[in-house]
Order: sequence, then structure tokens, then C-alpha cells
Amino acid sequence: MADKDVLLVVDVFSNEKDIEKEIIFQAIESALESATISRFEFPIKARVSIDRITGTNTTYRRWEVIEESEEFPGGIEFPTTQIALQVAQIDEPEIEVGDFVEDEIEPAEFGRISAQTAKQVIIHKVREAERKKVADAYIDKVGELVTGVIKRIEKGSVYMDLGGNADAYIPREHMIPRESVRVGDRIRGYLKEVRTEVRGPQLFVSRTAPELLLALFRLEVPEVGEELINVLGAARDPGSRAKVAVRSNDPRIDPVGACVGMRGSRVQTISNELNGERIDVILWNENDAQFVINAMSPAEIESIVVDEDKHTMDVAVSSDSLSQAIGRGGQNVRLATELTGWELNVRDAEEVNKDSEEVLHKLVDEFTEQLNVDKDIATVLVEVGFNSVEEIAYVPSSEMLEIDGFDAELVETLRSRAKDFLLINAIASEEKIETAEPAADLLAMEGMSDELAAELASKGIITMDDLAEQAVDDLLEFADVDEATAGKLIMKAREPWFANENSEG
Repeated sequence: MADKDVLLVVDVFSNEKDIEKEIIFQAIESALESATISRFEFPIKARVSIDRITGTNTTYRRWEVIEESEEFPGGIEFPTTQIALQVAQIDEPEIEVGDFVEDEIEPAEFGRISAQTAKQVIIHKVREAERKKVADAYIDKVGELVTGVIKRIEKGSVYMDLGGNADAYIPREHMIPRESVRVGDRIRGYLKEVRTEVRGPQLFVSRTAPELLLALFRLEVPEVGEELINVLGAARDPGSRAKVAVRSNDPRIDPVGACVGMRGSRVQTISNELNGERIDVILWNENDAQFVINAMSPAEIESIVVDEDKHTMDVAVSSDSLSQAIGRGGQNVRLATELTGWELNVRDAEEVNKDSEEVLHKLVDEFTEQLNVDKDIATVLVEVGFNSVEEIAYVPSSEMLEIDGFDAELVETLRSRAKDFLLINAIASEEKIETAEPAADLLAMEGMSDELAAELASKGIITMDDLAEQAVDDLLEFADVDEATAGKLIMKAREPWFANENSEG
């Protein structure tokens, strides 16, 4: 290849592909290196350097500098590509392991095969550069809406042209189910990921991600784009139904009305974009229970019981609204759960009320017996929220005095009776433990004496299972045994556990 031809190739590729000239120069150097190496019948290393101004190329054969090894004749394994450090330092004393020794050789003559190889290398390098350029252009757009034209469809997956040599890929599982699309259709998606792999797609787009819904609201609802309204979350059953939570930053704006639009125009535009997906716009509320009530729309909620520890809510609805609250295939409650972050259990209000009444009646009976009061007082205690004798015994007197009809004398009587009941129960439990007899399996254990078994039983450890659940430190606290004996006894008590595990396996 003549010097001027090199410069011409660089100019043509750079202008046509809009790629930096330096990348083209490096591609041609790689191509010439491949052609040079192919001239030799044995493996060599080569380097080609092209003058960026004149186009003149210089070719070098290279040997990598390595430490000598006694394992191989002459101290090196591959004499055609390696040279020993001691030999290299004869001419270049400063050279180090990992450096290269180079000798200039004749440039490669391009035959038909060499030229074809060079062409493939150049095309490969150019494609790499194009892919890197696309990745660099879109890496900051991850999380945004992208629009393109479908160029081909393969087994349900879609390839779309975004323009500017950029193609995007929508995997089949990220296409809306049963959505009908054709080559040439214009389509929108949510850019999930940009990969810089050598082969395969690099821009990954989703039509099913909840974030696509949020991006479409930012596009179609000016108040969202201007951040007068925040879209705080979305849950989707792609192509079927979705719920979106919104909040207004301006008290003068109705966020639900603004997102729905006049006669539903705005939300309908978004729905059409998502193959007719029905979208419920939900008013966000800082009160979790109220937010759940809103999210369960259109079902009417009669009551909610919140369990903070389990992060669940029991939602009671009327029998008529039960199927609506749950939704087809559990869709409504599933989307509400996803949107709010709470695990929601939908129940029939009549059953809930029945269960609650049974619990309340049982509690009234217990208070009547345990506190020796009439049912009217016991009912009042239950109605104001007391659930146990412990609460009555230790709640501040000031809180009980706020109950309508309760005076200081009644409050003090109730608290005193509650404490007496707890004390009597505690004593009875202690006596029961102290007089407990050890079980037969505990007495029969290897290494167990009658005295130790009786001592353990007095502490509530009556069976082998009770002993197996103990830790060594626990046993040392209330039994007259040393650490080694305690460990052996506990492990002996656990042997049935291990036997059961092995039989199940």
C-alpha cells in the first residue's frame, strides 16, 4: 500500500464513518502487523508504525524480554518471539523484563490474501470504534425514554433503529405480551442498560419496566415535567393494568386530575402507547394506611389492621367488593402491594367482624374473671383498647383516669387486682416448675443422674428436647456440672434431632 493510499484510506473511513483518524491509523497498523506475521512460516511478533503526516510505514520484528529458565534449551521457551534478559542487555543495558527488542524489517507486500486480511482487520476495528461511539453517546441516557423504528423482529425480540448508527434491542420478555408490532413501526422504550461488548446488542430497552410508565408521564403531563407533580412509583401488569402514585408540590394543583387530563385525554395517550394498558392514577399519602386505601381503588375499604413488625396490613372489604378488591387473578391486590410496599391480606369484612367479636367477647370474659369485675367494666376496658391484664397493671393511672366514668378509686382497685392476679400466676408457675418431675427420656439419658435430672426439672428442663434447646452457658448457670459435662449432655440430647435429619435426607 503506497504512502498516499494510506492517507486516502484514513480520510475516506474517517469521513464516512465519522470516526477519529487516529483509530483508522491504528486499524491499518494492526492490519499490516497481521500481514507481516503471516509471511513467516514460524510465529513471530511484529509492530508497524505509520507516520501520521506522510503515511510512511515502518515495520519491526519484536522479541519480548524474559528471565532465563533452566527448564528450556538456551534458557527460553519460544526463541522466535522471546529473548533472554542477559542477552538483550548486551546491546541495551537499561532494558528490563517485559520490554521488547526490535529490529526493522522489510514491510509486507500485499497479495490478495494479505489484502483481504487487512481489510477484515480494518473493518473490525472500525466497527469496534462505532460501537464505542454509540456506547459513549448513550451511557448517560440510561434511565431515559428512547424512540426508534423497528428494523427487524426475531422470535418475539425486537431490534430498533435509534438513528446515528445506533441500534437498540428489546428482548422478548421485555415486550408487552400480545402486543402487535411490525417492521417500520415507531416504538418507544425505557433504556435499561448499555453494554460495551465486542459482539451482540449493546443498548437494551424495555417496554415492560415500571420506569417506562414514569417516563411517559413526564413526557405527556407538563406538570410532571416541570416537577409541580411528582410521580413516586408505579406497578405494572404490562399490557393489562397499572397503578401510579402521584403527589402535588403545589396545593393549588390536583395531581390526579392533572395526570388523567380532561376527559382522560392524557392518561389515555399513555395507555395507547402501552397497548391499551389500563392505568389507575393513585393519590400518594404520607399515612401508609390511607395510601393503601387509595391504592386498592376502586374497591371500598371498610377497615385496616396494621402490623408494623411484619410490615403487613389486613384489609377488610364488604362481601360485594371482595372480588373487585382482589381483582382478576389477584391483580388488583398484587399491584397495590407492589406500589405501596406493604404485604396486603384482603379479607371479607363480615368474617373479620365475626372474628373480632369473638376475640372481644373472650377478652371481656377473661377480664371479668381475672379482675373480679362486672361485664360492664370489662367491656369498657376492652373497648378503650386494653388487651391484657399486664397492660392494666402497668399503664399510668393518668391514662386510665381519662376513661369516661372511671375515678381514682376504681382505677387503683383495677390496677391492684391486676397486679395481684399476675403475682399469683407467677407464684403458681414457679411452684409448678419446682415440683415438676423429670421425664423418663431425661432420666434414661447416658451420663444423667437422678439428682441432676431433678435439679434440671426444677428449672423447667423436663424432657430431652428441653435439654437439647439449651446452650452450655445456660446449663452452667443453674446446674451443678462442669463445662465439658454440660456440652456432652446437650449433644447427647440432640442426637435424635440429627437422626431425624439423616432419615429425611
